Amino acid sequence: MKTRTDLGDYADLDEGAIAVASWTGGKDGCLAAYRAMVAGVKVGYLLSFWNMGREGAHEVNPALLAAQAESIGMPLIRTGFVSYEEEFKRVVRQLDEVERGRGRWIGTAIFGHIKTHDALVHRISADLGIEPMMPIWMMDSEEIIGELLASGFEAAIVGVRSDLLGDEWLGRRIDRSFVSELKALNPAIDPCGENGEFHSIVLDGPIFKKRLRIEEAEAVSRGMVRFLEIKKFAVVNKGRKE
Repeated sequence: MKTRTDLGDYADLDEGAIAVASWTGGKDGCLAAYRAMVAGVKVGYLLSFWNMGREGAHEVNPALLAAQAESIGMPLIRTGFVSYEEEFKRVVRQLDEVERGRGRWIGTAIFGHIKTHDALVHRISADLGIEPMMPIWMMDSEEIIGELLASGFEAAIVGVRSDLLGDEWLGRRIDRSFVSELKALNPAIDPCGENGEFHSIVLDGPIFKKRLRIEEAEAVSRGMVRFLEIKKFAVVNKGRKE
């Protein structure tokens, strides 16, 4: 099965085909969805899943994820899973049935993976009979951060592996000095956190009609991960001054 990675690959999707985008609220999935949108892909849904068997760094305040989706202007489907693979397929099949009643169908799924989980993506896509889209697949991590910032996205760190990064990194914005500071601390840390070193949340960007602002948060432990539990946030008009 072909994996679409180059932006030019997206132009030949059937007119009635729409996409779902895997969504954790973090920078990689957001940039992947944005790249697809810029290329003309019709993204119809954001899909967010949480593991019912454990708490993890990807499981941010669901109200914050809903606020992201509302700001983007796109439906968010959020559901728990025992098997991510089976739940993903169940949700997509259900959405496809709904869309076919409207003369459209789910033709592709967008994933923000960079170097891992490709076998899972291909297995899910093959079972669904859709094409996988991985717009940032095998990109250099520093280039991804550069493109994220150049595109106008704002993201903050919400989870860190406690054996690699301290609490001072929680809430830190990803900015122009982010990569150099990571390298100075530990050159082995991937600038995108591809090996689970850290996780992020997107607060603003070119697809956001309003931006999000964290107002109250607490650092908590979840196994080997220190996590910024966001208790209060605000949705702010972009023209408003702090």
